[in-house]
Amino acid sequence: YAASALLRDALAREGQAGFLLDLLPDLTLDRVRAEISHPRGARSLASHLKSRLRLDGIKSALLHELLPKAVFEDAGALAAAIKALPIRLAAPRPLDEAISSAGGVRFEALSPALMTRMPGVFCAGEMLDWEAPTGGYLLHACLATGRRAGDGAHRFLADRALPRP
Repeated sequence: YAASALLRDALAREGQAGFLLDLLPDLTLDRVRAEISHPRGARSLASHLKSRLRLDGIKSALLHELLPKAVFEDAGALAAAIKALPIRLAAPRPLDEAISSAGGVRFEALSPALMTRMPGVFCAGEMLDWEAPTGGYLLHACLATGRRAGDGAHRFLADRALPRP
């Protein structure tokens, strides 16, 4: 998640972006190379990678999608690719598929109580312009800013309340 803003900005600026993905971050390059080089007998390379490195599913699919066939014939090249698979990005996914998106009301446009320049209109959570990680941190921040905006709205209304007869 931490790299998403950098990748998004690179896509907007340069029309493309990329990064290197380590498919087996708990293993060293030497260990991956050694496991690939281990004799596999009559097993297919896919079975060998699955049994020696637990490399299957989406990881295996990424290798087959992104690497030329020649890389699979060279243990060193395959190990290097597993440890630093080049991923190229050409465009972001459509906004309606997003879990979260950037943008929103800027903090400079809000009072400390999170009220906008329009009296009585308050903003909280994903209405705000901030880079938020998804999951528990996002939920915590949404609830915390909601509480702050709610307290601000309560004070706003209390200050305008008519005295009771």
